[in-house]
Amino acid sequence: MPAKDIFHDCVKHALVKDGWTITDDPLKLKWGKSKLYVDLAAEKFLAAEKSGRKIAVEVKSFVGASALRDLEQALGQFMIYHAVLQRQRPKRILYLAVNKETHQNIFEEDVGRLMIEAYGIPIIVFDEKTEVVVRWIL
Repeated sequence: MPAKDIFHDCVKHALVKDGWTITDDPLKLKWGKSKLYVDLAAEKFLAAEKSGRKIAVEVKSFVGASALRDLEQALGQFMIYHAVLQRQRPKRILYLAVNKETHQNIFEEDVGRLMIEAYGIPIIVFDEKTEVVVRWIL
């Protein structure tokens, strides 16, 4: 199993504060011989819903030497997980979780905005100090 991202627990706490129940840590998937591990899976039930909303969350810190290289790796991993989830658990929406600084410095810039628009990447923006979700981008 791969190592947890440095913000893994922070995102987990933020989701719980936001009313989500963590169902998997990590969410284990298998496609052929490949074993995949999405960081978190969660559900949120509303009074009027029977099945609730289901999400999977891939947490990324973007702390490498190159922001563009970090973006390439995150998007590649995201696309693989997304494809497998669509086949195996199509009701679960995959999100990429990034902190406020990463969102501002990468996803509010030209290339990041293009990736969100071109590939429809849902993003959870969190504050790592207060461990709260500050924005959902779908």
